[in-house]
Amino acid sequence: MLNYNPLHCLPGAEDLPDSDDEPVDNQLQHLIPGLLEAILAWLWTSRMDWFFGVDMGIYYDPELPPIVPDGFLSLGVERVFDENLRLSYVLWEEKVMPIMALEVVSHRRRGEYTSKKKLYADMEILYYVVYNPQRRRKPPLEVYRFVNGEYVLQRGNLIWLSEIGLAIGYERGTYQGITRDWLYWYDKQGVRYLTPEERAIAAEQRATTAEQRAQRLAQELQRLGIDPDSLN
Repeated sequence: MLNYNPLHCLPGAEDLPDSDDEPVDNQLQHLIPGLLEAILAWLWTSRMDWFFGVDMGIYYDPELPPIVPDGFLSLGVERVFDENLRLSYVLWEEKVMPIMALEVVSHRRRGEYTSKKKLYADMEILYYVVYNPQRRRKPPLEVYRFVNGEYVLQRGNLIWLSEIGLAIGYERGTYQGITRDWLYWYDKQGVRYLTPEERAIAAEQRATTAEQRAQRLAQELQRLGIDPDSLN
């Protein structure tokens, strides 16, 4: 009995469903968090102490079903759990509460402003981000910070998340060939980090520019009577 560990009696990630099996009712609910994850994967490529979950269950109580944000970020955890990756996020195994939860509101409300918001506050998740692109009279992006037992709205578009070291905001751009408003990460000066597509285009443009410069140099050498190949 002295060696008894109550955690041994709790189910592990491999024993639990990885989500609530409720399909998203809008494609944006996985595209938007997927884009944020993709940017982080490039931005923090050398870091292995973070995890961004997309439509993954967070198990916070062994007696209750998981809460499933559209996206969430945890810091100070293993980025790659093993080669099969995480099946779900189990708090009594991870021992680290997510620092941010993200909900993307579609035509069907799923408790983003009520039950989910209350539960995230009960869990004391530091940042709660709600993105509602259908809003017309109110800002589509709301970022709440947990302060003294409740969520306090942080006003504005670009919101600096000091504990994460990034800002989050929205602007018009193109992702996977779709041009619309997307959520992005920004640096402290408000400069937006590029998407994977934008980085690929920029790299291609740099390569084209370098090739054009080389061609112009070769032409100038030929004009001077110098064989460019003789310089290799």
